[in-house]
Amino acid sequence: MFKKGEYIIYGRSGICKIEDITHLNISGADKKRLYYVLAPLNIKGNRVYFPVDKEDANARRLITEQEAWALLDEIRDIQEIQVSNEKLREESYKQALNSCDYRQWVAIIKTLNQRKQSRTAQGKKIGATDERYLKMAEDALYGELAFVMGKNRADVEPFIIRYIREKDVAGAKC
Repeated sequence: MFKKGEYIIYGRSGICKIEDITHLNISGADKKRLYYVLAPLNIKGNRVYFPVDKEDANARRLITEQEAWALLDEIRDIQEIQVSNEKLREESYKQALNSCDYRQWVAIIKTLNQRKQSRTAQGKKIGATDERYLKMAEDALYGELAFVMGKNRADVEPFIIRYIREKDVAGAKC
């Protein structure tokens, strides 16, 4: 169970602060159930509610700063998403994004950046669906990393690229 005042990731709402844990007096809500009252950081004034006892909620604690550094060290080893059927491409991205698994978010970003490079080399543009899922995965991953590492969101992607390059150069010297 999460605690009041804690920051969590909740589905596509991203980072949310738990403002309260209470019974809701809202039509359609089960008055006997306890609900988390979440305030998404990226949408000021918005509130999200989900039952405390909901087993399949796409909610988790934020990664720690130590886990964030470990993820940066692991990025090269995270596999791209393999899509065997083009008609299921979007569904694959949607499942990975909704998993709230930051490794899956990396997989989406790697997959779509590779796809973007490949299509650009062929003189083509990346599709609107790919562009949309790339942005959503970047917002989710970079937003969480920025929050836990005390960085600005805009600085995270260049920081990751620099970090990986420096690590590659250091590894090549060994």
